[in-house]
Order: sequence, then C-alpha cells, then structure tokens
Amino acid sequence: MPVLPSSEVKRIALGSDHGGFETKSQIRRYLESKGYTVDDVGTYKEVAVDYPLFAYKTARKVASGECQRGIVVDGAGIGSCMAANKVPGIRAAMCYDVKTAVNSREHNNANVLSLGGKLLDFELIRQILDAWLSTDCTEDRHLRRAAQILQIEQGYIDPKKVQTIFESNFSGDDVKELSDSDLAQIAQQITAILQAQGIAPAAACECTCCGGSCSGHCAENASEAVRELIGVGASRISYRSGGRQEVPRDLAGYIDHTLLKPEAARSDIEKLCADARQYEFASVCINPSYVALAAKLLRGSPVRVCTVVGFPLGAHTAQIKALETRQAIREGAREIDMVINIGALKSGDTELLYRDIRSVVEACQDGGALCKVIIETALLTDAEKVTACETARRARANFVKTSTGFSGGGATTHDVSLMARAVRGSGMGVKASGGIRSQEDALAMIQAGATRIGASASVQIVQGDAKITESY
Repeated sequence: MPVLPSSEVKRIALGSDHGGFETKSQIRRYLESKGYTVDDVGTYKEVAVDYPLFAYKTARKVASGECQRGIVVDGAGIGSCMAANKVPGIRAAMCYDVKTAVNSREHNNANVLSLGGKLLDFELIRQILDAWLSTDCTEDRHLRRAAQILQIEQGYIDPKKVQTIFESNFSGDDVKELSDSDLAQIAQQITAILQAQGIAPAAACECTCCGGSCSGHCAENASEAVRELIGVGASRISYRSGGRQEVPRDLAGYIDHTLLKPEAARSDIEKLCADARQYEFASVCINPSYVALAAKLLRGSPVRVCTVVGFPLGAHTAQIKALETRQAIREGAREIDMVINIGALKSGDTELLYRDIRSVVEACQDGGALCKVIIETALLTDAEKVTACETARRARANFVKTSTGFSGGGATTHDVSLMARAVRGSGMGVKASGGIRSQEDALAMIQAGATRIGASASVQIVQGDAKITESY
C-alpha cells in the first residue's frame, strides 16, 4: 500500500488509551491548527481501556485508505506500536526524538507514528510531529526495502530464495582482503570526489573553517562549526592557544548554568533561567524539584533543562535513579547528570557500576534525554577514573563528568585530559564541573578536552569578570 507524499497528507487518524488521552487531546488541537483533518477514534475520557483496540481502529483507517497517516498514543508507545503493526499494510514506528521520527519516514516509509505520552513532554512531541509529517521516503533503496516489509507480510518472499541470496552475498569464501595499494586507490578516489565537491582542503595550510591560513586558531574563527562538531558527538576539538582573548566566542554555549545549593529559592531559579536566556547557555542545571518551573520559564528558548539524579552521594539504588530520571524527563528535563555508585567502583564491582549507569542511560534513551555520568574524581585514583569512564562508555552514556562540587574537590585539567583520552573515539563528551570560577579556568578545561562546563559563576565567566562565586 503506497503512502502519499507529505504535501498530500490531509487526513490523520488519531487514537489513544487512557494513558495517552491527555497527550492525544493536545496532538489533536495542534494538528487541527496546522490544517489537518483529524479522525479521533478515541478513547474519549480517562477511564482505563485496552490500548490494542484503539491502536487497531487507528491502523485500520490508514490501511483502508480513509486516512493517509495515523498516530497512536499510550503510556510508553510500545504496546500500541505492536498492535498497529498487526494490521496488514501498516508500518508503525515508535519514535522518541526527532532523529527517529525522520528515520522512520525517510528509511522505512512509516505510515503510523506511535508515541509514549508519559515519557515525552509536548514540546518534544510537537517537534517529532513536525519532522514526521514533513519527511518523505524518496530514495529507491529505501522504497525497495519498505516494499520488502509488505512482501514478507503477504508471504510473497520465498525463505529458500532469501537463504540463497544471503549465502551468495555474505559467505566468507569469496571475501578478499584489501591490499595497501587497494586502500591507497580508494583513498585517492575519495579525495578526488571531495575536492570536486569543494569540501576537501586544497593544501595543508588552507583552513576550511575560516578560508585561510589560521595557524590552528579555528576555534575562535569558526565557533559555530566547533559547536556543530560537538553537537554531533566530537569529544575533543584541537585548538592551538593564542592567548586568553582568542577563545571560542560562543563560550556560553559550552556552559551548564548551575544552581544546586539546597537553599536555592524559586526567585533564584527564575533569575538563573533569565540569565540563561540572555546569554544562551547550553542548559540550566538545577535540583529535580525545580525542573517543571525551569521547563516552563525556558519554553521556546534554545536553553535545555538539566537536572541531577542520585545527587550528591550516588548511593541510591539503580531502580530509584531510573525512577528519578523518568520523572524528571516527564517534567521537562532534557539532560540528566547522574552520580555513579562510587562504593561499587571502589569495591571493584564493575558489573554493579555498569547496571547503575545503564539503568539511567536506558531511562534517558526512552525519554530522548542526554545522560552525563558524574564519576566524582576527587575520590578516585587515576586507574579508577579510567575504569569509571570505560564503564560509562560501555553503558552508552553521552558524557562523563568530573564532580558534583560537594566532595572537597572539583575539576582539574589533569582529570579532564585523562577522561577525554578514556572516551576518545566513542562520541562521548567530557563535562568539567566543580571549582571553575573564571574565564581562564573554563578555557583551560576546554583546551584540556572538556566539551561542556558546569559552573554557577557562568555570567562572570562569559563576561571575563574577576568576581566569582562557588561553582557546583
């Protein structure tokens, strides 16, 4: 069953169970404001119902051609996705961020979108909807593979033929090891293609960032390019120091504007968020009880809401940390800084340490949030720091972070450099936090390998002010 291009989609089927009822209502209003006709198949009130029935009703409207696309919502988005996919002709995809929404359309030609109403806030859902409803599957190879899904469903693919194709294409008998000359030829061809497209440097001294010979000072000449590299996973940017003034001009974009003091009042959080909006810091990092407030105050800005989990001791059980994480994400957090089980690390119990970190990572992945792992360097030997970083890497965290700021020691360039080496090549970032009180401190951390800075003296840092406050 073909799926119309996005420009021709006019009617959308929409269904949910009781766990997705509130989110469904918001989605309906949003879609109607965008000009779509919405067929709401229910449920129509928050009374417990069976999600498979509503997912089925939604999918049937799409499969019959009555609606061009469908959207199903339940608490997590998993069950409704499974149920919808039982209807012939349906390719339902559970999406939890913009990337998966785009991929589900671009690569899989999905015609039903499944969302977890209790895992995603509506601002993220709106972004997912926009991406999913505006992306088309146009590449022949993707269309062919999506068609194969339908062929499997209809029983048109012969299992024996599939096995024959697999054996002829993937058996190890005919695999030829590439020689050095083969690799050299491939490299030359790639270089020629890049040069033809104008994206390969013509000479070693030419800089593709600033367009000239910059003597290695790309960071200050192309700060946006540096930010983009960090955003897609670069864990370290090479930067040749040329003096304090020659630093990334968008230094604020490296900083998590932090206030974790227990006595912080609502008015303090309001000022923190106002400063973050003004200077466009990467995020505000606050205690969990203020997440909903911060999310409300920062709505519509590029500043993300970050909160802490298992803070500051890390001695909570993995289950409690995961629950903390999920609640924070529901209330609007998009970054989670979790403290590891330091005792497990000191005891040499790396499997417990892994489960501790992985429980939070999985919760973050479910909710589309970044996970930063605080290893509390002041309490560890260098060997333990490396083990903590390697375990965070194995658990697929997004960052490792130096400190809480509550254990008598903060970030050092030695620790940042050590951590950067430990996660090199993984796409993970390194957050330096604790004791960063000046612009000079922040720049030293960046040059040592930090891709994020946690500080409460953020405004003074970006202004180059010598006056300082404590950095947590």
